[in-house]
Amino acid sequence: MEEHARPVRHSQTTLTELMIPTYANFGGKIHGGILLSLMDKVAYATASKHAGTYCVTVSVDKVEFLQPVEVGELVSMHASVNYVGRTSLVVGIRVEALNVKTNIVKHTNSSFFTMVAKGDDEKPMVVPKLILENREDIKRFIEALHVREIKVAMKEQMDDAKSNIDVDHADQILKNERCIIQLLKL
Repeated sequence: MEEHARPVRHSQTTLTELMIPTYANFGGKIHGGILLSLMDKVAYATASKHAGTYCVTVSVDKVEFLQPVEVGELVSMHASVNYVGRTSLVVGIRVEALNVKTNIVKHTNSSFFTMVAKGDDEKPMVVPKLILENREDIKRFIEALHVREIKVAMKEQMDDAKSNIDVDHADQILKNERCIIQLLKL
């Protein structure tokens, strides 16, 4: 085994929590913010186990709530390091809810948290390499590389879109949108 390298299995983490009534919204479903908070915790635990140091969340990608989570269900967050850069790690998380009465498990969402390792001086710290031991580990690492490329390209396009907004022609740009332009006269 290479020095300063850890296999994916070293840091895989599962966090399971009972969904209680205080976590619910007015519709009786679990607040998305509660789930995001739990996902952040498991991402931290997973990244920190791999890095061997404190890690912070720098971005969250692909948060789609596919199915609602109900009060009384056991929610499990299954997390693993999918990719490592020099100081960053991508943690993949699969969220599942178990109905304890029916024993039915539903996949509620998957997400990717990008974390950065921090040293005692609060500066980014180099993380151990990731040992890929099976085809799934390899697939997830390559997927993370592709997603990273897409994010870079998308950031460039978004920055370009923000800097090239033509308000003078807003009536043409927005003519088929659900808005009304009513400029206040000062």
